[in-house]
Amino acid sequence: MTTHMTQHYQSLQRMYLSAPINQLYLPEIVITEGEARIGIELREDFHHAAGAVHGSVYFKMLDDAAYFAVSSLEPEFFMLTASFTTYLIRPVSSGVMRSEGRVVSRTRSQFIAESVVYDGRGR
Repeated sequence: MTTHMTQHYQSLQRMYLSAPINQLYLPEIVITEGEARIGIELREDFHHAAGAVHGSVYFKMLDDAAYFAVSSLEPEFFMLTASFTTYLIRPVSSGVMRSEGRVVSRTRSQFIAESVVYDGRGR
């Protein structure tokens, strides 16, 4: 890995952590080539009325991990999410929520990334 790319990953990490919305979530992030891992400690104020984490938290974690995985490969342009599909399999209510994003395809004009959210037990 070149020093230039390491600086790019560190710059992206600083940008992410400085976003005002992340003062609410207090995430941790690690960015490497084509990948991003994010973790947050869940709190009750992230819950919906049924006592599990609200879907907006899942979406944020999934979108952020995919976005920064893609951005790790593009040091020149600001990327945008064009489309996103989410499948919720089981609810999470406590512990650390972790999202992992990775680039799975890249063309001249488009990146395709996937991301997965895990609970504190890796499910």
